[in-house]
Amino acid sequence: MSEEHSEHKHHEKKKFSLREFHDKHYKKLLMIPLVLLVLALLQIMVQTALTGDFMLKGVSLKGGITISIEKPIDINELNNYLNDKFPQSDIIVRSLSKGGEQFGAVIEASDVESDQLITAVEEKSGKLEDGEFTVEVMGGSLGESFFKETIRAVIIAFIFMGVVVFIYFRVPIPSLAVILCAFSDIMVTLAVANLIGIKMSTAGIAAFLMLIGYSVDTDILLSTRVLKRKDSSVFDAILNAAKTGLTMNLTTLAAIIVALIFAQSDILRQIMTILLIGLIADMINTWLQNAGILKWYVERKHKHD
Repeated sequence: MSEEHSEHKHHEKKKFSLREFHDKHYKKLLMIPLVLLVLALLQIMVQTALTGDFMLKGVSLKGGITISIEKPIDINELNNYLNDKFPQSDIIVRSLSKGGEQFGAVIEASDVESDQLITAVEEKSGKLEDGEFTVEVMGGSLGESFFKETIRAVIIAFIFMGVVVFIYFRVPIPSLAVILCAFSDIMVTLAVANLIGIKMSTAGIAAFLMLIGYSVDTDILLSTRVLKRKDSSVFDAILNAAKTGLTMNLTTLAAIIVALIFAQSDILRQIMTILLIGLIADMINTWLQNAGILKWYVERKHKHD
């Protein structure tokens, strides 16, 4: 009997309890999103120091030439050829597809003349007839103007989001936790986008605006469940919010992954890639950072009451 009793006690000790683990380690878990935010800010600062910009900007944001060609072309060979011929320029060659079949290419380039670029394309891919290509030129000042306007839109959206959160909760710390989470999502996503070489277009900036909405959505859900709970514990409120919030996140991620697999538009792929990175960051920041801050806030408030 004594051996059975000791085995039973040993089994109970080994049994994992999510509630006990969270109660014991939630402050340590807060370090994970904090470290990610610090690393993201360091990457952005290094990026700014090396390039003068905190993000990699595409032609639509910094100015340059866009050539659309309606003619089958070997994308990889042309891309390598143009980058070898104009090493000082920033050149990207993308395919144009319809029904899964390539029918042309788009060339985006900066710091090179359009005539020089067209000549180089013809050297590699053959003569371009009239009607087979179009050229769009975006001036540097116009591109810079677009960039400033889009960044201003993100900042204004972020400020209004913060005001709405403060008005809704009327409690400083939970409101600041929501704002911090949204800020962390943006910074981490931007840093990862820089690291994997995404050259941001106006569509990419629009994806960041969408990301603010996704971030605030889950954070307000969590904060509302925790702050306005009645009989349940803080952990139960967090767990209840997580069931709903993670279901929302996972269904959105599934839709994004499907879009990435089947989308043929580079603009759409850029939007979906940014949202994919941002939603993964949001799950970490919401359920580790925001949940931890709320738990700490509620426990501290109960001690003072």
